[in-house]
Amino acid sequence: RDLQELLDWFQHNEKLPKDIEPLLLRRFYQCMYGDLEETRKLIEVNYALRNRHPHLFIQRDPLDDDSRRTFDYADILPLPGLTPDKCKVSLYCFRDFEASKMHHTEDTRAFFMVTDCRFVTPDDPANAGVMSDGEVQIFDMKGTTMRHISRLTISTLRAYIKFLQVAFPVRLRAIHMVNCPTYLDRIVSVVKPFISDEVFKLIRFHTVSMDSLYEFVPRKMLPEEYGGGAGSLATLRAQTQKTLAEHRDYLMNPDHWVVEKTEKRNGHSWRFFK
Repeated sequence: RDLQELLDWFQHNEKLPKDIEPLLLRRFYQCMYGDLEETRKLIEVNYALRNRHPHLFIQRDPLDDDSRRTFDYADILPLPGLTPDKCKVSLYCFRDFEASKMHHTEDTRAFFMVTDCRFVTPDDPANAGVMSDGEVQIFDMKGTTMRHISRLTISTLRAYIKFLQVAFPVRLRAIHMVNCPTYLDRIVSVVKPFISDEVFKLIRFHTVSMDSLYEFVPRKMLPEEYGGGAGSLATLRAQTQKTLAEHRDYLMNPDHWVVEKTEKRNGHSWRFFK
C-alpha cells in the first residue's frame, strides 16, 4: 500500500520525472526504513541533483566513445550475490595504469550508469525477491599515482561525493581501499575535505594484504584475481557490459530522469493531459 501511495505521489509531483522503475522505488523506500516522508525527501533530492548535473546523470550513452574509453582502462563491477549481512558489493579498479587514460567526468558518468542499471536488476538472481540491506564498495588503489589525482575535476568530485552521501537509494555500509600506495596520506588529503565525517568513518584502508579484506567480504564473492571464487574479471566485465547494453534505452530515456521545467508544463502537463 505504501509503495502504491509513493508511486501515485511520484507521478503527480512536478519536481520529478514521468516514470520510475518499481524496483528502484522499492530501494528508496527500504533505504529510508519504510518512512514515507523521508522516502519522499530522498527521492526529490536524488532527482534534483541529477538534473543539476545533467552531464553526469542524463546526457549519457553506455555505448558511446566516452564510455568505451572508460571501460577499456577501468573496471566498474557489481559482484554477484550478497554478503551474509545482505550487502551488495561493487569493485572499482584500473586495468591500464596510464594516467592520461583517466577522464574524471566521463568516468564518473560511467560509474553512475553502472549503478543505475544495478538498481533496477535483482541483487541476487538466485533469490530475486531478496533486496540488499546496504552497499559495500571496494576501491583497488593498485597503479594509482599522484598523476591520477591531479586529473580529478573538483566540481565532479564534489557532485559525486554529495550524491553518494545524500541521494543514493541504498545505504552505504563500508568502503574498502585495497592495495594502498605508500603515499596514501597525500591522496586522502585531496578528497577528505569533500567527505562527511560519517562517511569517512566507513572507510577502511587495507595496507598490508588482501587477507584483511576477507574479514569483511567473503572470498567466494570476489573475482579470481583477488583470491575469490566469483569468476574472472573478464567474465564479470562481460556480464556488466551486457547489462549496460540491455538497459541502454532505459538509461537514455528522459522520462526516467529529466524533470521538465514548470513553464513547459503550463496547460499541457503530461500528468493531467495524457
